[in-house]
Amino acid sequence: MRYLKIASTAVLMSLFILGLTAISASAQEPPRVYPPQELDRVVSRVALYPDPLLAQILAAATFPDQIPEAARWADQHHYLTGEALSNAISQDNVPWDPSVQALLPFPSVLDTMASNMGWTQDLGNAFLAQHDDVMDAVQRMRHEAYGYGYLRTNAQVVVTGGPYIEIRPVRPEYVVVPYYDPAVVFIRPRPGFVVGGGIRFGYGVTLGVAFRPWGWGLNRIAWDSHAVFINNARWDRNWRNRAVYVHPYEVRHVVGAPRGEDHHELHERSPKEREAERSGHARVEDHKNDKHDDKHDDRH
Repeated sequence: MRYLKIASTAVLMSLFILGLTAISASAQEPPRVYPPQELDRVVSRVALYPDPLLAQILAAATFPDQIPEAARWADQHHYLTGEALSNAISQDNVPWDPSVQALLPFPSVLDTMASNMGWTQDLGNAFLAQHDDVMDAVQRMRHEAYGYGYLRTNAQVVVTGGPYIEIRPVRPEYVVVPYYDPAVVFIRPRPGFVVGGGIRFGYGVTLGVAFRPWGWGLNRIAWDSHAVFINNARWDRNWRNRAVYVHPYEVRHVVGAPRGEDHHELHERSPKEREAERSGHARVEDHKNDKHDDKHDDRH
């Protein structure tokens, strides 16, 4: 009888361990596998972004739950630039991953990601679980846009042809955000359509030494080896190590640290400001005009 109890206990323990192993293995499996055609759709919105910006977007997309709040902060502090913005990020002790913080100078990019959370999560999950496939999808879409004549070197970016198409800023410290319709630039242009207007590379952000801790200036993509480099170090976060991966950022980031008090004025972008970014026009600061109007009213 005693032997049977021991054997029974051993069997139960084995089943328990097997159950934990199965749960652990299941937890490590990605939610889905994206076929090539779907990956083309997922990456199409960002495939034509300059390589340094694309690298940061792919990294940030792996933290989709942090995007909406970060987008809100970026929108409210959009009027800050350069060192003033980097100081505000540090002073406020923002709680998001450094890859998400790196996009705070680009409120329009974060807004796009926050307003399409299903897409953002797909992009992040695919990058974690199918890294090489995502890289291949980006190249397929770039070759489509290049083949149809939409993607070319211009005053803002250098486009290199060949087996791998690179898109690099003309000035490394000035990163442009292209605006285009995926439904237009990845299909053959209709007769008479001016392909030169299919992609607008007007709006950009100057990122000097103040943003070096977030990797800017040292981000690139080595397409031949499917490698994304952030802060000059290969980004190797994947689906299995996503909970423990150590990021290559110089920014000190304490998970769970309390957020600091916001010491700055909050001014969300106006419709006019948003449209200026989309159309590639110069920066507009409507809140400054509002202040001027208020002072003018006070004098009367």
